[in-house]
Amino acid sequence: MIRLSIPVRQALAKLTLPVLIAASFGLMLLGKADALLAERARMALSDALAPIYGALAQPLAVVRAGLDDAERLVTLEAENRRLREENDKLRRWQSVALALDAENSRLKANLHWIPDPAPSYVTARVVADAGGVYARAVLLSLGPNHGIVKGQIALDEGGLVGRITEIGSRSARVLLLTDLNSRVPVILETSRARALLVGTNGSRPRLMYWPEGTLPAEGERVVTSAEANAFPADLPVGVVHYSANNVPEVELAAQLDRLELVRIFDYGLRGLAAPEAAGRQPSVKSR
Repeated sequence: MIRLSIPVRQALAKLTLPVLIAASFGLMLLGKADALLAERARMALSDALAPIYGALAQPLAVVRAGLDDAERLVTLEAENRRLREENDKLRRWQSVALALDAENSRLKANLHWIPDPAPSYVTARVVADAGGVYARAVLLSLGPNHGIVKGQIALDEGGLVGRITEIGSRSARVLLLTDLNSRVPVILETSRARALLVGTNGSRPRLMYWPEGTLPAEGERVVTSAEANAFPADLPVGVVHYSANNVPEVELAAQLDRLELVRIFDYGLRGLAAPEAAGRQPSVKSR
């Protein structure tokens, strides 16, 4: 083993940094001078390291998959617990529903009740959120000879959307519940108090004209009333929600901000005419 003297070792230590700096500059200059050579060198290094990366990637993938499986197991355990609780609640509600259904059938049999005929309906696609003369309305695309008339009821999978106000040969316009001109007679399901649902051009229409001494309760369900023969009874509308100003509004069951398909029902009702938009002058006098 060659033993270097202390002065030689000190000299070599001082030369190490300048030599490395010079080598770095040399490599940079070489890369600038011959880009193709530098690219070949990089690719040769990548080719040499690729098998190593491939060999390391497989066990890392196995470890990662194991961690993902463990995380899914923890999540599945929590989800299974939640689903079991929901199933218990649903079974209890199923018992209540079956008892009520049997009681309802007995009462109908005793009263010789004749059910209302099932309404016909067509499904239409929402193609535009263009209000026209209304601030809150949607345009529906229909085929020819659609048979839809003004006043028919529009619903989505959640509940009441509005009413047909304008008809074309291949389109129709639905006035939404949130429009300022919308007026819908409703019933508070728990108290059975009647009220009027009035649009505000906001996301929630407002409740007005409920009976004195019967205040709408937070979370109370709201359904339609057959008052004035404009809507059928008991269509789902939403639930009562008080605003920051302590005004009773209705959180709608229908997803008016995400309407894609609606069903137009013909209940055979020809009650209140479609409201005129604010400031709109009718071109033909109503008969």
